Amino acid sequence: MFKFKIVVFFMLLSAVGFSQPLDSLQIKKTSTDVNTFYRTQFSVFDTLVKRNDTIFLRPITVEPKMVLQDSVLMNLKSGDVQQVVVSTFEVTKRNKNTDLAYFLISKPNGFVYDRMPRSNFQIPYDALSPIRSEVSFWKKTNSFGLDINQGTFSNWNAGGFSSVSGIVKGDFTRKYEKGRTVWLNELKVRYGLNKQENLELRKTDDVLNINSSFGYKTSVKSNWYYSAKMTLNTQMANGYAYPNVDDPISRAFAPAYLFAGIGSEYFKNNFKAYISPLTLKSTLVLDDTLANKGEFGLPGAIYAEDGTLLRAGKKSRNEFGFLFTSEWNKSIMKNVNLKNNLTLYTDYLNNFGNVDVDWQLQIEMKVNSLIKATLGGHLIYDDDIKNKRDVNGTQITQGPRVQFKQLLSVGLVYNF
Repeated sequence: MFKFKIVVFFMLLSAVGFSQPLDSLQIKKTSTDVNTFYRTQFSVFDTLVKRNDTIFLRPITVEPKMVLQDSVLMNLKSGDVQQVVVSTFEVTKRNKNTDLAYFLISKPNGFVYDRMPRSNFQIPYDALSPIRSEVSFWKKTNSFGLDINQGTFSNWNAGGFSSVSGIVKGDFTRKYEKGRTVWLNELKVRYGLNKQENLELRKTDDVLNINSSFGYKTSVKSNWYYSAKMTLNTQMANGYAYPNVDDPISRAFAPAYLFAGIGSEYFKNNFKAYISPLTLKSTLVLDDTLANKGEFGLPGAIYAEDGTLLRAGKKSRNEFGFLFTSEWNKSIMKNVNLKNNLTLYTDYLNNFGNVDVDWQLQIEMKVNSLIKATLGGHLIYDDDIKNKRDVNGTQITQGPRVQFKQLLSVGLVYNF
């Protein structure tokens, strides 16, 4: 009964995103006389007025510096030739009182052409003007950063170990937005190392994240988009249960998590949320050793009694479930920003209601355009990931645990 209520809740939540209002214009019609209509409503022409040899035109409600053009097609005596007369009108804004402002009709310009086209060649738009257009529907942001933490102890009575650590990070965004269509592509890379006195070089951070989402909304008044989303999360280097550096517990694309689905996404100011009742989650372990061990919830290899490999471990597993993601950026004070990213996923087919959690909370304190301090935390819970730790040189596998990482760093950031 409890699972049934959860399913109904997810379906209602998804229905909110999929229901979007259609564009419509509601114009209240009122009865009015002809003179009032032409003096108060938008119109291009009223009547022609002739003063001596000059013709004036009364404009009704128009914008300043508006240019109007009209063309008249005239047949000449020659049957295969026609003349087009183009007239240009310079419009001035009328006064707010009852007086009407007039403007002069310029002298018509005419040109002659025959009916048969001489060429099918079309002049490119940019060739019409020596000044090429720089308007683009693509927006890009690039950010590269380096965080360094260092401590040195020499004859320090209280004790301590000298250490130095650094994190290289990059954020790259490409966003296409035209009309009601939005296509957002993001690449996030992080890699950190730590060297402490009398210890080996250790990895402190390793992230490779690729995100691409395409959205379309049916109404300009709506903040909801029909969306398709793809996300890839993995790492780039080997990970170890230190001090054991002989048996890696993770490698590049082992594991890797691929999410692909359709749903609805909500955008407003600095907040966005994605709801997908149809999401495919693929867990990839593209390493023979880790796959044969049956790591990250995948079936391991089968061996004979003498150690002969009978069947290799699987390198992928697919799940089908419900995905919810949200991103919220908030300026809590001057030069201090809060970033909150949350991802929730549950599988329909296997242990529905067992939710995978990925939560990142980060505070950025900007000193100037190049120096920034960052305080952040990252929490992960996945029932398929077993905890590993080293006990007296022996690697022990435990049950699933809440994974938590906290970082405080000061570094350089360059945006280009």
